Amino acid sequence: MNQLIETLAEDTAITGALPQSTVVPIDNEPMPRLIVEPPLPGPLAQGVVFIPYRVENLRILPVAGPAARNMSPRVGHLHITVDDLPWLWADFGQSNTVVLAGMPRGQHKVLIELVDAEGNAFTAETVTFH
Repeated sequence: MNQLIETLAEDTAITGALPQSTVVPIDNEPMPRLIVEPPLPGPLAQGVVFIPYRVENLRILPVAGPAARNMSPRVGHLHITVDDLPWLWADFGQSNTVVLAGMPRGQHKVLIELVDAEGNAFTAETVTFH
């Protein structure tokens, strides 16, 4: 496990909050960016959707809550919504690929949002496919 994650996990488990020493101003950091590619055609033809993405100026980590708001480098995660459904899922992994399987035939829309540790969106991209 990454040393930063281990330290945060230990400190959070002991105190219930992120240690103050890890929170530093982020005023001069560039805004986070989300770059999303179209689904890979090979798997899509087989009924599985692989949507590659990359993130700049933000680390995707399993850290959440207001104490992480001003961490540097910034931390966050993805919110993923399919076909405008009223629910979404949060992705704290670092796979750089959204994978969907078992989708019914037809046109679909996937909204991928890059959010901060409290779920506030920095940016979003939408991918549509058949």
